[in-house]
Amino acid sequence: MELVLQQKQTLNLSMTTELRQAIELLQYSTYELEQYIREQEIENPLIELKEKEDNNLYEERSQHRSASTRTPGISMDAIQGGQRNMRDELCEQAKFIYPDEQVQSLLKYIIHNLDDNGYLSLHDYVQFDEHEIEQGIHFLQDIGPIGIGARNLRECLLLQITYASPKYELAELLVKCHLDLVAERKWDQIAARMNISMAQVKALYDFIQTLNPKPCAFISDFSTKYVTPDIIVEFKKDAFVFRLNDGYLPTIGLNNDYTHYLNTKNDMSKYINSQYKGYQWLLSSIEQRRNTIIKIVKVLLEKQEGFFKSGFPSMKPLTLKEVADEIGMHESTVSRATTNKVIQTSFGSFDLRLLFTSKLEMGTGDSVSQTKVKVLLQSLIARENKHKPYSDQIIADHFKTEKGISISRRTVNKYRKELNIPSSSQRKEIQV
Repeated sequence: MELVLQQKQTLNLSMTTELRQAIELLQYSTYELEQYIREQEIENPLIELKEKEDNNLYEERSQHRSASTRTPGISMDAIQGGQRNMRDELCEQAKFIYPDEQVQSLLKYIIHNLDDNGYLSLHDYVQFDEHEIEQGIHFLQDIGPIGIGARNLRECLLLQITYASPKYELAELLVKCHLDLVAERKWDQIAARMNISMAQVKALYDFIQTLNPKPCAFISDFSTKYVTPDIIVEFKKDAFVFRLNDGYLPTIGLNNDYTHYLNTKNDMSKYINSQYKGYQWLLSSIEQRRNTIIKIVKVLLEKQEGFFKSGFPSMKPLTLKEVADEIGMHESTVSRATTNKVIQTSFGSFDLRLLFTSKLEMGTGDSVSQTKVKVLLQSLIARENKHKPYSDQIIADHFKTEKGISISRRTVNKYRKELNIPSSSQRKEIQV
């Protein structure tokens, strides 16, 4: 066997620690970036932060990080100061209303086993038996909202009928025996099984609609959440302008106490030089992140001008790749730069990624955004005859013939579920 010595040249792409950190930095929201900067100050002795005097922090209440409206005149301190522990309050009321210690102990046990909607989520009766728990639930109706302590939806509605509306015997029968048919909106079967007219079915259904399936949703210990917009868009002098909401970030400075080590030759010098590189990297990465976001938002203001004027119905199809090509960057860079970013407009704050939407083809050769199709779908269903609601296929046919939008029944079904719109059978109302 012959041994041969060979030289081989290969080209490998390796991701350095600095590159990996720069990619992570691009994905941070402004708030997360602030936390990261403060962490770097602790880890790197050369980094010295100087706080801004004008801390112009824009805050809004967050609703699942979707559209939200500002509540002027209410400070964060005022809202947070109003937090209450409802379970403790219920226990205090139990002590006041029921002097018997055994009853107090029973109610305390039930109250602390309620879920966030006020339902009793006990699976095994350990401290008290089922009869005692049943009694406790009825005692509880004198303390909290009617329906508190129910073990399921049926019991919750029955408690409200019993204590709030005791004369509705037919409603009690309907909830007790035919609640599944109500959920499926099978009005004919309800009328036949209860031997009542369709008008009576409608009256019973209207009454049940007045009951609250979650009468104790306030019981959960809550804390007010705020979202800080990363980009603020405003209409000034007949044009849309924007700015990054990073004015409150501390200024990153260099700690001069250690700079004399940069030119020496010892172990301390090596360490300080490595930390100095980290300081320079942080400055350049933040600036690069900032410039990237600015480039992207400029394109969004141009491409989605209709959205900033009129909202989601005027949104145009726009993909990450189209923006990436426009600014001469890779699609993955645009994707990372738009992740975890909130944009504030005159009609609410939104996830920046909502401004990107794929397109559907129209018969004219033009295209329409998926977001606009969803808005049209909502509008169409809102106007439908609730006695004869549109099926997904009828909606698909309507879009094709009336709007020139080619869309399948399966896609309509998908969009409808994304919008939390029930099926046609579940939207059907009683026809008297």
